[in-house]
Amino acid sequence: MSFYRERLPQLSGGLFLTDGGLETTLVFHDGMDLPEFAAFTLLDHDEGRTRLSRYFQSYIDIAVRQGTGFILESCTWRASYDWGRKIGYSPEQVDLCNRRAIELLKELRSRADNAGVTMVISGCMGPRGDGYVSDNMMSRGEAEEYHRPQVQVLADSDADMVSAFTMNYSSEAVGLTRAAQSVGIPVVISFTLETDGSLPSGESLEEAISAVDIATDHGPAYYMINCAHPSHFKHLFSNGRGWLERIGGMRANASALSHTELDQAEELDDGNPEELGESYAELLRRLPRLNVLGGCCGTDTRHIEAISRACEKRFNGNGGEA
Repeated sequence: MSFYRERLPQLSGGLFLTDGGLETTLVFHDGMDLPEFAAFTLLDHDEGRTRLSRYFQSYIDIAVRQGTGFILESCTWRASYDWGRKIGYSPEQVDLCNRRAIELLKELRSRADNAGVTMVISGCMGPRGDGYVSDNMMSRGEAEEYHRPQVQVLADSDADMVSAFTMNYSSEAVGLTRAAQSVGIPVVISFTLETDGSLPSGESLEEAISAVDIATDHGPAYYMINCAHPSHFKHLFSNGRGWLERIGGMRANASALSHTELDQAEELDDGNPEELGESYAELLRRLPRLNVLGGCCGTDTRHIEAISRACEKRFNGNGGEA
């Protein structure tokens, strides 16, 4: 059963870490082949499940050492029907992978029961199309219909919540949020931003958050930003407007390269972990509700450790802000 679906603990404050760039770590550090960047394919064999377990455990260990909470994010960013079809998976096989992904995280959480770390299991979801490009945009109704099967499978599992990453236009985020609302599971929406701080659709972050909130009666538990470098968007937070309080999480890229440059890169740009950590600390001063911190493309345990060290002064373990 889910532990926290009725009351997500990260909403009460305290620092919660999450992992780094799962897919870039597996591809560039481990030399693994991920068709269409789909990490859920590793669930099909023992070697892949073992590698995923080691990956997540390395980040759980950081949370244990730092005394923070932790968000366990499943390897299912690509585990929806269109992406599954591209790599030869039937809808039934995709559903099975979503269930297996949550079971894996349940096992990891149960192993750490005595470590004193609050761990929330989140079912990770992604866009129907390319995360970097707003093409073939769906209506809100189309997006709700497309994402409902994955949301339903995750809601029927022991996941505490679902998180939709690399959302790049608001109508898909609205539809996905409505799908989650319809089955009664908390949802977090994470938008990706270009180097100018706008969504690939051209919408501003404020416009996108406002559009989703208005259309869903403030449906998302909070919003996040992922797959962009802090230098791309920190200028958005120069004043204290109320919409900033809706941003609760950050999973930035290690690299300041644009999406186009990252897409074409043959080598991993892992940036500077210490500088990334300081960028997060600066963002904490500008975003009053920010407390879920992790990484995206190019980040690994070094970056999450640096982020935790740079930001821990604001927090007092899991008990709230210092």
